[in-house]
Amino acid sequence: MSESTLAWVAAGVRGVIGAHTQAQDAGRTDEVVALYAPDAVLELPGMDPIEGHDALRDAFKSWAPTQPQLHLVTNTVVTSTTEDEVTATSDVAFLQRGESGWAVQLVGHYDDTLRRHEGVWRLHRRSTTFQ
Repeated sequence: MSESTLAWVAAGVRGVIGAHTQAQDAGRTDEVVALYAPDAVLELPGMDPIEGHDALRDAFKSWAPTQPQLHLVTNTVVTSTTEDEVTATSDVAFLQRGESGWAVQLVGHYDDTLRRHEGVWRLHRRSTTFQ
């Protein structure tokens, strides 16, 4: 794969991750779900895997913010790529604003697999670990 193609793929991955983060923090559930492939799986510590758009929609609705929040995603690195599948890792810090200001609630790591779906990159699997 050429260097320019890799740069284009990395930009697409970061675009999906950034759009996900902003939509989730704003409580725009349908926008979050649209970033996942129909058969996507979300894995979170201590929970059964969440599979498919309906289950993802239910989960993200239940996590809709009740106070200002930010997922700060950084250090995203594309770890492998083919024409139709990409894997990437990112660090994440989750902050919420309360009465005393912003506070870090969680720090973790995303392992993402994205696949082309109808010509665009969509999350196919996200595995989250907390540190």
